[in-house]
Parts: sequence; C-alpha cells; structure tokens
Amino acid sequence: MAIESDLPAWAAHELGRVIVSTEQLEARITELGAQITRDYADNPPLLVCVLKGAVTFMADLMHAIELPVHVDFMAVSSYGAATKTSGVVRIVKDLDTELAGRDVLIVEDVVDSGLTLNYLRQYLGAKSPRSIEVCALLLKIGEQRVEQELKYVGFSIPSDFVVGYGLDVNERYRNLRAIYSFTGTP
Repeated sequence: MAIESDLPAWAAHELGRVIVSTEQLEARITELGAQITRDYADNPPLLVCVLKGAVTFMADLMHAIELPVHVDFMAVSSYGAATKTSGVVRIVKDLDTELAGRDVLIVEDVVDSGLTLNYLRQYLGAKSPRSIEVCALLLKIGEQRVEQELKYVGFSIPSDFVVGYGLDVNERYRNLRAIYSFTGTP
C-alpha cells in the first residue's frame, strides 16, 4: 500500500506503491528548471503544456525556470477512459500562439508508447518553429513503439499505470501530491 502520509482516505483503496514521492518531484523539477534556464538563456522558450495531465508539472516547472517564458496549452486525447493508449491521437484544443521562428518546449506528463508525442512533434513542426524539444515528467521503460529523443526527462518508471500529480484515471487522482501505481479498475 502507498506510504505517502498525505494520501486521502478516498484514494487509498485503488492505489499501490509510491512511484515518485513529493520530495523527489520537487527536487527533480528544480534541477530541470535550472537546466532549461541554462539551455535557453539566450532564447526563452514557448512552453506548450499538453493538457490535462501535464498542468501540475507545467506550473511547478515554470516556477523553476528563471527566464521570461511564454506558455500555451494543447489538449490531445489517445486514452479515452482506458489505461492503455488507443494509438489514435485526436486534437481537442489547439494552440493560440504562432510558432514560426520560436523555440518550443513541449511539456508532457508521461511518454509511454510515444505515438502521441510523435504526432505532436510532426503537427507542431509543420508550424515552422526554430526548434522543438520535449520535457517529459515520466518515461515508461520499455513501452515505446516510436523511438523518441527526449532532451529533458524527470523520471524513468516501470510500465505501471500511474496516477497523481496531474495524472488521472477517469478524471480522478489528479490532485494527489505524489505519483502512485494505480491498482483499481478504470
């Protein structure tokens, strides 16, 4: 069972072990923010948050970046209510910002099959940005169907389905402060 002390009773029955603790998240996001600050010192990036799962990560990450970053949001769907990707990517909300000539940093919650991220890179690349990089909070080990170059990765994790810190199943568990394995049924 999960050992995170602030786990609410309503969530405990469907959660397994802590995959990434609150303290680990805070420390690693600080490191990622410092690295992004160094790498983009001359050209602050446009952070593109992939909704909804990455919103918590994005908020903390932008606080850790010491540059005047701009932000925009995209919503894509490849899961529906399932715990495995369908492989079919659908844009639910597109960007409001022009990308031509800009350095773009996609902020993603989790990369598993890589299909959604591959689609996003192609889609955004057609808008003529100067560069596109990815900052993924989680990379699921051994799940990639499409090889990805990820410049920034928070944590490599087992292929368990995970929830918390923005990640959900059926819109539940996003508000947990740590990341847990999900042991319930969707």
